[in-house]
Order: sequence, then structure tokens, then C-alpha cells
Amino acid sequence: MIYFKYIRMQLRSLAQYRSTFWFIIMGQSLTCAAGFASMTMMFDRFHTMAGWTYAEAALCYAAVFMAFSITECVARGFDSFSRLIVSGDFDRLLLRPRALTLQVLGSSFELTRLGRLIVGGTILQFAARNLGVAWTADKVIVLILMILSGVVIFFGVFLLGAAMCFVTVEGLEVVNIFTDGGREIASYPLPIYGKTALRFFTFIIPYGCFNYLPLLYLVGRADGHAALYALSPLIGMLFVIPCAFVWKAGVRRYLSTGN
Repeated sequence: MIYFKYIRMQLRSLAQYRSTFWFIIMGQSLTCAAGFASMTMMFDRFHTMAGWTYAEAALCYAAVFMAFSITECVARGFDSFSRLIVSGDFDRLLLRPRALTLQVLGSSFELTRLGRLIVGGTILQFAARNLGVAWTADKVIVLILMILSGVVIFFGVFLLGAAMCFVTVEGLEVVNIFTDGGREIASYPLPIYGKTALRFFTFIIPYGCFNYLPLLYLVGRADGHAALYALSPLIGMLFVIPCAFVWKAGVRRYLSTGN
């Protein structure tokens, strides 16, 4: 498959500068670990946050960072899509007899984000052991779906950001509110931000569908909505459908940079 050929090419490129690659991975790992350390110090002082324990918040943090890291690894082409527009490279992609989405995905990989993924996985193991949950098969499946759903939802946000570039040419910093900013917001249980933020990040941009609602199911706070909360990661994945339509509308509107 051509997508894996793109990955092999990227790996060959990184192999030429191995020291740089490992230093960047180390830096990414330390960035993720530093954020978790700040959470740890906060809970060490206050013990709980709006009724949420340290282990519950740690599970949120791990799931969100793992999902975002995977998305950045495989879908960086959409996150940095404005460069393709500005340079005129997107015109060439349109002329090639390959799927456009696949070409944009293959235009850029951030394999250095594996550092965050590794730290996120370590935090996930720590949270799972200290959550006090009996990890039955259904809860393990829900936990996996949390991460997969997060990947799909973040990818949808990347699609929306890329579609905006057809109008603005340059990428807008406002998109970072919902990518990097969304990652930081979703790193904690959403109710700590109040009802307005909880509703927005559940029904508009459904971060709550992969971190907050399934977490309620995992820790036994579903209150009669266990099936709905367990399936919420799958419901959240539907967010990518309107995002794909917006992306396709932007492609149809595109008139070339004239390069």
C-alpha cells in the first residue's frame, strides 16, 4: 500500500539523522511528562478536583495524549496543510492519479511524537492499576475505544483546520484552540470547567465522548446510562463525517494558487 511506502520513506529520512530523531523524541517525552508532573503536584496539594481523583484524571490525561500523539504521527499532513497551499504543492497532488486524502496524509509524518505516545502509555498503565476498577473484557474494550475515538475526533478537527486553509490560505491560530488547546482541555475530566464547556466539548466538538462519558462508565458513575456511556466513543467517531464533507467542499472550491 502506498501509505506504508510513505512511512518507509520517512523512516529512511530519519535514519540519516538518528541523533536528532532521538533527541526530539526525548524532548517530546519530557514535555508530556512535565504536564503530568504538574497534574501530580496539583493533586498532591488538593487530593481531588471537583470530586475526581488523581487516578481518574491520570486516565483522562493518558488517553488524550495517546490519541493526540497517534493523530499527529499519522495525520500531520492535514495539521500542516497550509504549507501545501502556500507552496503550491497541493496543485501537484490534484494532478496525481492517487486518492487526495491519502496523498495529504503521506505528505508529512511526525514520528517524533512517539515520545509522547510512550509516556502516555506508561501513565495509562499507572492509572489503570490505581483506579480501583475490575478490568473486565467490556471495560478493556471501552478503554481501547476511548483512544481510537480520540484519534478519529482529532483527525476530524485537523480536517476542519485544513478546509479553512482554502479560504484563508494561511493556517489560522484559532484552529490551535481546538487541537493543542483541545488536547489540554480534554486532559482533565470536563465537568471541572463548568456546564457550558462540558456541553460544547460534548455536543459540538465531542471530546467528552472519548474521555469524560466513557470514564463515567469505567469508574461506575454511569447512573443508569451504562450502555450509552460505553458506546459514546463510537458515537463520537461520527464527528468525522461532517468534517469530511467540509473538507470535500473546500477541495471543490479550490482554484489553484497560480504557481
